[in-house]
Amino acid sequence: MVLLRLLSGSIEITTATLMWKFNDLEKALMLNSMLALVGPTILILTTAIGISGLSEKISFLKMLCLFSGIVLVIIGMKIK
Repeated sequence: MVLLRLLSGSIEITTATLMWKFNDLEKALMLNSMLALVGPTILILTTAIGISGLSEKISFLKMLCLFSGIVLVIIGMKIK
């Protein structure tokens, strides 16, 4: 989980640096759109890893509630 979060942070910092370097609104918007794909993917992967590690300790209903919450967060980010 830590490595995925470090990877995600590195991608975001690199993207911010590229936005600064290009200093172009269209390119910044394109880069930001790419980040919109990376963020939820990392969120789902890290949560899945964490829940799989706790699968012996958490009931199926609690896991279902956690994944439902993640899906709702992602849907909420997509709706404007």
